[in-house]
Amino acid sequence: MPLFRRLKISPILGFLGAGVLLGPYGAGALADRVNWLAPFALGNVEQIAPVAEFGVVFLLFMIGLELSWQRLAIIGRLVFGLGALQVFGSAAALAALAFCLNEPPTSAAVLGFALALSSTAIVIPVLAEAKRLGTTAGRTIFAVLLFQDLMVAPLLFMVTMLGIHGGSLGMAVVSTLVPALTGLSVIVLGGRLVMRPLFRHVAAAGSTEFFMAACLLVVIGTGVVTAISGLSMGLGAFIAGILLAETEYRREIEVTIEPFRGLLLGLFFVSIGASLDLSQVFFAPLKAFGLALGIILVKFCVNWIAGWILRLPARVSTEAALLLAPGGEFAFVIITAALAAKVLPSGAGADAMVAVTLSMFAVPLMGVLAKRLLTRPATLDLAEPEVPNIDGPAPDAIIIGFGRVGQLVGDMLHAHAIPYLAVDTDPGLVKRLRAEGRDIYWGNAARPEFLARCGLGKAKALIVTMDKLSDTEAIVRDARAAHPNLTIVARARDAHHATALYGLGVSDAVPETIEASLQLSEAVLVDMGVPMGKVIASIHEKRDEFRKLLQPAGERAEARHAIKMSLRMKEMNRRQPKSKPEE
Repeated sequence: MPLFRRLKISPILGFLGAGVLLGPYGAGALADRVNWLAPFALGNVEQIAPVAEFGVVFLLFMIGLELSWQRLAIIGRLVFGLGALQVFGSAAALAALAFCLNEPPTSAAVLGFALALSSTAIVIPVLAEAKRLGTTAGRTIFAVLLFQDLMVAPLLFMVTMLGIHGGSLGMAVVSTLVPALTGLSVIVLGGRLVMRPLFRHVAAAGSTEFFMAACLLVVIGTGVVTAISGLSMGLGAFIAGILLAETEYRREIEVTIEPFRGLLLGLFFVSIGASLDLSQVFFAPLKAFGLALGIILVKFCVNWIAGWILRLPARVSTEAALLLAPGGEFAFVIITAALAAKVLPSGAGADAMVAVTLSMFAVPLMGVLAKRLLTRPATLDLAEPEVPNIDGPAPDAIIIGFGRVGQLVGDMLHAHAIPYLAVDTDPGLVKRLRAEGRDIYWGNAARPEFLARCGLGKAKALIVTMDKLSDTEAIVRDARAAHPNLTIVARARDAHHATALYGLGVSDAVPETIEASLQLSEAVLVDMGVPMGKVIASIHEKRDEFRKLLQPAGERAEARHAIKMSLRMKEMNRRQPKSKPEE
């Protein structure tokens, strides 16, 4: 994967390619005859499929964390308007194509709906990698993918209905819809009552491992509940993410879950690549690639027309149509259910799975094609997008530590209409201040990835008011290394601590002892009758003197530290034994 990143090729193609090479139709087929391939080969995809499926589950949970019920309502027109046009239009066109290829009407309908679905697990990472997920096209694509995920349960119900021969329709409805509605009700109602108190108690415990365990419990637990209810695991995790999106623990949960999402998604892509039956591709390459290309062309046309009907800008419709054209992972679920219900011939199901897999390989290529087309503005409509922005405004300032000092800074920023975001590690304080309407989150700001999630890249200033000296220094050092032009103001315990902070690159350090002395001096001078203007001028002059005195000391300390590290490295290199030349 590092090689693909270095070559500026989507890592998703690397995972898919690795799955093809290591899968049962690649190295797995040779493992019995070539012994050294055995440790690397995937002889049976079913062994990793249950774990790989959690990649989609964690992905949808992370997407849910970026939304809320209110934000979801904003894109409701796209979800139920464009999403419905895309799914039912593509299903009708593909079903008609299957019927023309001599498929019975029932199996043609099943194939049409299965092939109409797109790949959430591949499209979303492609958009995120290209930093397009927050754009108008990205929100449009996500809305359609969300509708497709919601359609999985009704489509599985449809397959169940088609597979009933002489059974009771009423019993089928009860056995399919009632568990689904029950599962969703348990997640929504139980989540509102349980999740916030659960994370509050976990945060109060102060254990990183305990917090991680709680995050995994929520993601996997909600996925299992919906799976038992007959729905997709990803839908349950998505709803859990929405329920946690507006809590004070959202940012810390994102940072905690991110490594699991990346690892499991990579495993999911490997499993998709490993499931590609190369023998069928080599035996009938024109048929396999022809079906995949046909799916992409039909869906592209339908998707573009659907965008035109809803009067989306041409560039948005084009990008959405390209990325939604290939097939998706839920096609495997529906086709497998249809084969089990005997409403789809085994030959047609096998051909459809191969075509869907090949089309999924094209998603990253579609992303590259969309990017190149959209860099040619003369060919596309450049009208202002009509899709509302669901993202909240980025804060201009981030305050780390929101005790008495931090709250006073926040009050001053609010008085000057400067939006800010606050972070603190006291769950009780965070709960109380959020109830007052403050934009504050619970989390460990000493982790650079946490501050990145809080929007540090777009902020103009970082204010650090923490009591813990080591965390303050770590935050200043990491923030300055990542953002050289960021304004960083930090609270210092004394002049020595301020000197160290200046050495780490802080824009301004405010020593408590010196500032308290200056304020006492100001009060005494005013009470003794010295004019206010002269007092303020003298206080500012003295403050500037201290600042000039501490800043060069900080620069000298930084230089001494760099020299010390250089000498230490030279000493280590000198002590290392020299390797003997190879004979």
